[in-house]
Amino acid sequence: MSHRSQIDIRIATDFLSRSFATSETIAIVLRRTSPITIAQRIVTLERALQPRYLDWLAHENATGANVYIAANPLASGSRKRTKECIAEVRHLYLDLDTDGESKLVALRSSNTVPIPTAIVSTSAGKYQVLWRVQSFRFEQQETLLKVLALTFGGDPACTDCNRVLRLPGFLNQKYAPALVVTVEYPSESTPHFEDFQVPNPVPFWDRIGPLKPNGKHSHSEQDWAWIIGQLASGKDPLRLTRTLAERRSDKPNPAYYAQRTVDVASAWLWLREGFAIADIVTMLQVRRRFQFPDKLCTARAHEIAYTAQRMIARKRFA
Repeated sequence: MSHRSQIDIRIATDFLSRSFATSETIAIVLRRTSPITIAQRIVTLERALQPRYLDWLAHENATGANVYIAANPLASGSRKRTKECIAEVRHLYLDLDTDGESKLVALRSSNTVPIPTAIVSTSAGKYQVLWRVQSFRFEQQETLLKVLALTFGGDPACTDCNRVLRLPGFLNQKYAPALVVTVEYPSESTPHFEDFQVPNPVPFWDRIGPLKPNGKHSHSEQDWAWIIGQLASGKDPLRLTRTLAERRSDKPNPAYYAQRTVDVASAWLWLREGFAIADIVTMLQVRRRFQFPDKLCTARAHEIAYTAQRMIARKRFA
């Protein structure tokens, strides 16, 4: 079968039409590896959907060029794809390029993120997960992209608002033979920032510093100090989790808040006592093994252990 016959322009057309609105400006990038060349085209959605334009992209792809699309639309009149040229936040994205199958299982099992809008399969076991979102500020997007990558094991480099992603329907020419990039659409929703319940990458307890002008810490800071004291005195962490969840019923998800606070505090104490990261991950997994699916429990334990490690490092070098 020829490369050209494998390309499915209908898939690309559907993806572009779902992702962008009429008259929006988008960036298409063509990359070749032999020789290494990069060509960028900034066009309106209407032009990109013209049969002749899609046929040209298909020809370039069939002869060795990989085809990418910017995840967010550009401001009208833009000539570049810099961060300053991005018109608005349209997508969150997560690049699962190692152990993708298990990470995708963990993500699908999580109740901390909405169902993805699209899951792009770039090759065997490698995925690009997208959420079409609305009412996001740029700083919210980049912060949340880092948290998603940390929580679910995505590529931490893929957190820029001007990131490009492989365009479904075209070939991934990284492999021989080339593979068709496919896509599925699990959801039609367009979530807001508040719909993502993953933790902040710089937790409240990592920002504890001098007392506020009124001499008091926030409720969350007080929770942290109380949990640290209770754990250090040997109190049962599962019972502490239940107690904290009851005390903080004002939280959107008290159980999630309590589980995370207790587990990060435990990891923080274990690190200070000299435990190895691998041992801490195992202890966290064992603690929550009946509360989370296996894959999610493992990913969560790693993320919490390394969060605690960064907290200690920041304090040490502050």
